[in-house]
Amino acid sequence: MMPRTVIRGGLVITAAEETHADVLVEDERVVALAASDSDVARGWTADRTIDATGKYVIPGGVDPHTHMEMPFGGTFAADTFATGTRAAAWGGTTTIVDFAIQTKGHALREGLDAWHLKAGGNCAIDYGFHMILSDVDEGSLKEMDLLVDEGVTSFKLFMAYPGVFYSDDGQILRAMQRGAANGGLIMMHAENGIAIDVLVEQALAEGRTDPRYHGEVRKALLESEATHRAIQLARVAGAPLYVVHVSAEEAVAELTQARDKGLPVFGETCPQYLFLSTDNLAEPDFEGAKYVCSTPLRPREHQAALWRGLRTNDLQVVSTDHCPFCFTGQKEMGRGDFSKIPNGMPGVENRMDLLHQGVVDGHITRRRWIEIACATPARMFGLYPRKGTIAPGSDADIVIYDPTAQQTISAETHHMNVDYSAYEGKQITGQVETVLSRGLPVIDGRAYAGRAGHGQYVRRSTCQYLT
Repeated sequence: MMPRTVIRGGLVITAAEETHADVLVEDERVVALAASDSDVARGWTADRTIDATGKYVIPGGVDPHTHMEMPFGGTFAADTFATGTRAAAWGGTTTIVDFAIQTKGHALREGLDAWHLKAGGNCAIDYGFHMILSDVDEGSLKEMDLLVDEGVTSFKLFMAYPGVFYSDDGQILRAMQRGAANGGLIMMHAENGIAIDVLVEQALAEGRTDPRYHGEVRKALLESEATHRAIQLARVAGAPLYVVHVSAEEAVAELTQARDKGLPVFGETCPQYLFLSTDNLAEPDFEGAKYVCSTPLRPREHQAALWRGLRTNDLQVVSTDHCPFCFTGQKEMGRGDFSKIPNGMPGVENRMDLLHQGVVDGHITRRRWIEIACATPARMFGLYPRKGTIAPGSDADIVIYDPTAQQTISAETHHMNVDYSAYEGKQITGQVETVLSRGLPVIDGRAYAGRAGHGQYVRRSTCQYLT
């Protein structure tokens, strides 16, 4: 039998409201909430009582953009599903949606089965999958219908990486048309990869090989151009569109304009774009390689536009795009040629804390913090209200969060399987204390209490913003 748990005395924060309430958990679910000083709450008995006095009681985070064990540039992302989901739990995230990859010339089913094998029995928290379409043809279009029926309801395409993941406008249009018909949401990496490759070739020929040139060639205008083009293709197809890892002010403007017209267009950004900049890419002695990701870090002035977009709901989600490569032996593959640096950064453990720092700094409210990190990702990808909120019937994915604790982010103390932190030495206010995943402790008083295999695969419904 599952233990019966009551969480007492905390401030329960959801996207909808803040209330001083006790929470009763039984059989993996939230059973009831009641005012902390009420006769109802006082009458509850439980096998375990968690004292949350002075703490926040928040839904477990939903990170809808991770890449565990992802093959890229001749190597693999350093976090496995075991290490990556454990690190996510340490950071207050209780559900990830990772990307299964179709290999060119192979069926979608083959890629999905491969990712099920990687994740099955290894995850500390619950997980789902998106599908990366590398090869849009009649076969893969038909398979999209089957995957939607199985709970894989979102499909990622790339306007970048020619020769690897790139899809041309015709392929993108056809995939969008299929998504419009079957309810699948198209996720877009919006950068003009054809033009970027020209600029990469020119930079290397001129001897501009350091990591900072990764950001300089992947110009903000080529992100906004691709974002604009993706929006117009989605309009032609009559399809919704979700643009991943938005980093540039100009791209936010394209999303804002589309949403002002009432179009079903959505955007996510990531903590690295809110807190880091091209200053990091320019760090000496090849240290800038640690910050190579795509879309790239932008000049610091773009951060204000991203925070504003999160406040105005022109950006709806903050994910991590967690794709870690160690500095030693992996990022170093690009010494002398920035184009060979594996693209990606670690962050699955830091997202909830960094966004809470955004609350402390006055960028967003507490409820908006929960909205962009928990509730909206769950709704966007067909997981709500099972995930993303604290309500009767929801999974008991609950975080006890200490809003006053002081911590310093460091590779010496993080739990991601990577040899550096992108936020090394950053001091932040707020820290996860206890994490329940479906009612069971994964983090218990800042000690790990989880196990590989507790996490279950979650079938997703279609995007709940379109129903």
